Formats: sequence, C-alpha cells, structure tokens
Amino acid sequence: MPNQILVDYLPLAVLLGIALFFALLLPILSLNLGPKRPSWRKQAPYESGMTAIGEAQRRLPVKFYRIAVLFILFDVDIILLVPWAMTFRDLGYYGLAVMFIFMVMFILGDVWVWKKGVLEWE
Repeated sequence: MPNQILVDYLPLAVLLGIALFFALLLPILSLNLGPKRPSWRKQAPYESGMTAIGEAQRRLPVKFYRIAVLFILFDVDIILLVPWAMTFRDLGYYGLAVMFIFMVMFILGDVWVWKKGVLEWE
C-alpha cells in the first residue's frame, strides 16, 4: 500500500522537480550569460525623463486598501458560486437553500459597504 501512494504522487514530484530546476536555473543563467555593460545612464533611476523629487515611497490612503479587500471578497464570492452552479442538480433543495442564505448574507454585506460609503471615490 505505501508503494502505491508513492507511485500515485510520482508525477507530481517530477513536475515539482522540473519547476524547481527551471526556477533556479533560469535566473542563474541570465545573470551569467546576459550582457554586462553598466553605465551611469543604465544605473540611473528613470521616471518620465525627470529627476526624482522627494521620497519614492509615499503613503496611500486607506480607501485603496478597502477597495482591494472588497475586490478579493467579490472574487471569493465568484469562486464559491462556480462550483455550486456546476453541482446544482446534485445538491437539490438543500444546496439551493444554503446558497440562498450565503447570497443573502453577501448582499447584506454589500448593502452595508454601500451605505458606509466605502465605494464612494473622492
């Protein structure tokens, strides 16, 4: 029995080995075989042809992070809806009821976010 498990996972191990091989080999090859002609122009920071003024890192308002989190939540909703739709006939009324409860909770959360003004852009 343990040998069968090893045989079942052998393709996965080979794929992982190939992925690790290329992930390590390609950066090393590009560093060693790539052209190396450094100059002050190539090493100077470039931003629209103008010299940089001020810090490169500035603080972003929290609204950007809120939008990013909401985007992830919408993605999770879609990720949960697709398998449910694929197995809808097998789940029957129980699956319909559970998804209805999930969607009601999700829509209530969307309404709450809308009422809080998180989606408003200044």
